Amino acid sequence: MRDDVALSFDNMEGQPYLRRPASQMQQQQGRAVPSLSTSNNNGQGMALPFMTFDLPSNSGSNKPLPYGGGAYNGGGGGSYGGGGGGFASFEDEPPLLEELGINVTQITQRMLSILNPFKMNTSLHEDPDLSGPFMFCMLFGLCQLLSGKVHFGVILGWTSVASMFLYMVYNLLAGSNGNLDLYRSVSLVGYSLVPLVLFSLVSVFIPGRSIFRFIMAAISVLWSTRACTTLMVALLPHADELRSLIAFPCALIYMAFSLLVLF
Repeated sequence: MRDDVALSFDNMEGQPYLRRPASQMQQQQGRAVPSLSTSNNNGQGMALPFMTFDLPSNSGSNKPLPYGGGAYNGGGGGSYGGGGGGFASFEDEPPLLEELGINVTQITQRMLSILNPFKMNTSLHEDPDLSGPFMFCMLFGLCQLLSGKVHFGVILGWTSVASMFLYMVYNLLAGSNGNLDLYRSVSLVGYSLVPLVLFSLVSVFIPGRSIFRFIMAAISVLWSTRACTTLMVALLPHADELRSLIAFPCALIYMAFSLLVLF
């Protein structure tokens, strides 16, 4: 038997196996895996294996590699924003309002068209939207808040109910010719609310229960009713025959909104 090999029976299963001396095993481990020699509190040596990482050098400097460098995409141009590296610039991104579908210029033009009592440009309202009506509802609620009334939920709820009411009434009156959809109904009711928003703003500076406020309320209701009726007649076919029937539910809708300002 060789001197550097010993036969041992001290394993758990009781079967013999060959045991090499510790010095020979350390020599074999030292040739296979590099070790880091440390010392514990008792002064005995202990071998710890470690791994080495070969990091690419950047011409002897400590500058980090760019995103567009070869370490990320094989040496080609920057996959994050061109050959210069870095992320793409946000100059070509559209504005946030445009991404949300809010056209402030178009909303302003439609508002000015509603406020013109002599000539209304109905072609501006051919494409309905909800951003304008929602903004005017918020302005209406803000003017009411300046008067000490919190009516945001009431205004939004009444606008929704009024739009569904006008949608049902017109389609029932027009019969098979009724082509008013709910989306356009909300747009028409919301934009025609502009005179009442103006009345709510002016009423903040007018003493309560004065006759002037009631006169302004009547003018605002007639103004909004005329605007909504004119838009429906111009944008919907066969609506001219139902002008007087359409004007009545519109007057009821805006009369209810004027009561929020008066009382």
